[in-house]
Amino acid sequence: MIGYPRLLESALQAEASQGKVRLLFGARQTGKSTLLQRVSDAGARIFNLQDRRTRLELEREPHVFTQILEADSRSPAVVCVDEIQKVPALLDEVQYLFDTHPGRFRFLLTGSSARKLKTSSANLLPGRAHLFLLCPLILRERLGNKESRILPVQAAALEAGFPRASLEDLLLFGGLPGVTLEKEATRVKTLESYVDLYLEEEIRRESLVRNVGAFQQFLELAATESGRVVNLTSISRESGVPVATLRTYYQVLEDTFVGYRIPAFGAAGRKRVLTTPRFLFYDNGVRNAAARYRFTTDLLKTQMGLLFENWVGQELMHRCLYAGRAYRLSFWRTAHGAEVDYVLETPEEAIPIEVKATASPTLADASHLKLFLETYPKRARRGVIICRCREERRLAHNIHAVPWESL
Repeated sequence: MIGYPRLLESALQAEASQGKVRLLFGARQTGKSTLLQRVSDAGARIFNLQDRRTRLELEREPHVFTQILEADSRSPAVVCVDEIQKVPALLDEVQYLFDTHPGRFRFLLTGSSARKLKTSSANLLPGRAHLFLLCPLILRERLGNKESRILPVQAAALEAGFPRASLEDLLLFGGLPGVTLEKEATRVKTLESYVDLYLEEEIRRESLVRNVGAFQQFLELAATESGRVVNLTSISRESGVPVATLRTYYQVLEDTFVGYRIPAFGAAGRKRVLTTPRFLFYDNGVRNAAARYRFTTDLLKTQMGLLFENWVGQELMHRCLYAGRAYRLSFWRTAHGAEVDYVLETPEEAIPIEVKATASPTLADASHLKLFLETYPKRARRGVIICRCREERRLAHNIHAVPWESL
């Protein structure tokens, strides 16, 4: 995997971030450690907190970290700490070194959970750090320099992309880099093991929840409901887990970057717009494994629409995260039942997006897009249907159908 570039590389290596502590967060297996190797110098000092011996030593005596680095005569010295959330006290040491020795150290810290940092009131280096989030592969990383018709990602040209994949492959197995490069025969076992090991290592070891058994049951239900409006009462009834605990569990998924809360568009001050958020798993492969689905063509037949809608939402969300805080993904649903799957909010416009698994879209598929455009004429100027058609089509003067590969 070290031979494949990622879009985030250019941002991590940008001159504007060289004088800051770079915090690289993301779910497990999104490729943080590999990316760390790609962007760090050959002589970089690496502290891998996955290594038990290193972790225990630094947990007992965090100041050893400072002693080791102050003994290093190189300047600037590149320092990488993998899985910083395992020893939050090291952040105080990083701040001390950053402030005491300006320009001497270039820090790059990775983490797969923000929850432990939050609950321990860890020092998140305000004013000293630039935050980056690494996501599963997006289309640009598979298709090279092909431009998007919806939201182009501003990044340097990629010299080589990850292997292309069919839509069916994306819907079943998702976009984790390691899974993408595996043979199909082993992908299912890898994804199933990922869910099990994730529970064991991230949930149990980090003590993020007290009742792992109840969390496992919740995880299966949450994966099944991915992409739909969150119904805590229904999930509580099916799982036997109190609603208050379910809220905590959903927060755990967000803090470990396994899922995203999709808010309702235009909820403030509009009584006719529903405000309950949707929740979206960050990757279809992980979602399917967590839901205990069989990775077969039968799943594609029975859930094609939902899987396709989830995948489009993941692609859009990941591009928003790369584009910055000025970009947001939401959805729109009225009390009368009109619904738009996604609304891509940019500084210039709000783009309503419908997701249809059909290969032959018609204007009838765009009825709710038309209503949205009429409701928000100053903010929304065009609507888009993402579908499986082969070429882009103009369905109305302000509504186009776009092939999924041009998303």
